Amino acid sequence: MTSPRERFDYSAMPQRAPLRLPDGARIAVVIVVNVEEWDLNHPMPRGILPPPGGATGIPDVPNWAWHEYGLRVGFWRLKAALDRYGVKATASINASVCLSYPDIAGAIREGGWEFMGHGFTQLATNQVDDQREMVRKSVETIRDFTGVGPRGWLGPGLTETWETPEILVENGIEHVCDWVADDQPFEMRTSAGPLASVPYSVELNRVRDQFDRLYEEGGDSARIMTLAVHPYVSGVPHRITYFEQALAHITAHDGVLFWHGDQVLDWFREQQRGNQQQGGAPPWRRSKRS
Repeated sequence: MTSPRERFDYSAMPQRAPLRLPDGARIAVVIVVNVEEWDLNHPMPRGILPPPGGATGIPDVPNWAWHEYGLRVGFWRLKAALDRYGVKATASINASVCLSYPDIAGAIREGGWEFMGHGFTQLATNQVDDQREMVRKSVETIRDFTGVGPRGWLGPGLTETWETPEILVENGIEHVCDWVADDQPFEMRTSAGPLASVPYSVELNRVRDQFDRLYEEGGDSARIMTLAVHPYVSGVPHRITYFEQALAHITAHDGVLFWHGDQVLDWFREQQRGNQQQGGAPPWRRSKRS
């Protein structure tokens, strides 16, 4: 077992050296579209319609079809909105989508989106028989489809085991979004090498409020805002308007960068190098104890 403090140090935001984005920007916004394949032979990862009397069963037709709607219709609504505002998203993608839904994976590739690993299918990491093989297969499948292996990873349901960070680094992953502990990236320690944590969100419902506060705070030190959406939730007719309104609100502001997770990683590592060249401790090490 590895405790969080063995992975990374505590760091209070007010005690850190400021981080600066290019061209005086205040905030980098990362739009993550979670593109998943659910296996009808297993219990569904989530459910919108519970069965009568709390019964469980396979196949779970209505909840599988709910997710399938997202791939047949919802994804394309989200992509149309992003295209309208000129935003290239990050696809947190089950690697099997490249094989089972090549039209979607092809649109992501042709649209210049980032491919971020998200398991092979939507199955919790701690339920996979061979996690190392799952990660390897996921990375290789994405590499075969795109020509480039993913640098980022989001566990299905943000799930990990104690060994996940090491396994990710061993397979070429450089940043992970499972540790939703900050509004700035931070460095994690693994026995296989460094792994950066890039901010993600798990309960973001009031998007404009979130953006407005981080935009204000970004005047002192840069902030990262990740807006994660699922096609079967945000891509339905009664919710897509709110996604479009959020994009309109954000794009109306100056000093905003729309980045991929890889760009956040590269910028953060450059900030680290500059800080170290000036003789200071890395930002994630600056706390009352340092």
